[in-house]
Amino acid sequence: MSALIEVSGLTCERGERTLFEGLSFSVEAGTLVRIAGSNGAGKTTLLRLMTGLMRPVEGEVRWRGTPVQKAAQDFWKELCYIGHRNGVKDDLSVLENVLLNARIASLSVTEEEALDALDAVGLSEFLEVPAGQLSQGQRRRVALARLWLSRSVALWVLDEPFTALDVKGVARLAKLIGEHVEEGGIVMLVTHQEVPVENARLMVIEPERWSPRKRTAVEAALDDEAAQNAEPV
Repeated sequence: MSALIEVSGLTCERGERTLFEGLSFSVEAGTLVRIAGSNGAGKTTLLRLMTGLMRPVEGEVRWRGTPVQKAAQDFWKELCYIGHRNGVKDDLSVLENVLLNARIASLSVTEEEALDALDAVGLSEFLEVPAGQLSQGQRRRVALARLWLSRSVALWVLDEPFTALDVKGVARLAKLIGEHVEEGGIVMLVTHQEVPVENARLMVIEPERWSPRKRTAVEAALDDEAAQNAEPV
């Protein structure tokens, strides 16, 4: 089976520090990819490189054989990216947020489908509640509801998707991820915990294995903060 994602010789720098260099791997359809490693290893940075939100110093990421920077809109139509920030607007209701995020992602979604997605994440009783009144875990679930509307999207890229979820929320999301991979999708995620997804083809990528040197704790913290706050290019 040919690879859908090809990562070739990625080198990424933060300030004067090189996070990793020469990082290469390929991913076939139907694969769960866990990006693992210590804080500051470049996990979030790698996800942003994968989505085209950042450019590497060297190397490239190819989707279906085309560099993601050149694939542009065609690539984004096949991508669902949920980063550290939930992308939830406080002044909009829970339902309005889901419908707006779907529209931004060019997903054709009916209100009934949005309601089903919110039911799947356990937010049926909060439909008209402004997102600003929700707990952090509930806000995360509003963002993750988009996944239930993105089953036709081939590539999911998720940064700490299980954070702030309760036990039931983790189980629901793990089941959905497993189903997406089983149906031939690719899920790439960063998580500090073991991935609770059963019977999935698993690939583990540790960016620090391509690091030219070990970073200090202070440098690691700075790298984490810089990756989360980086602006798209």
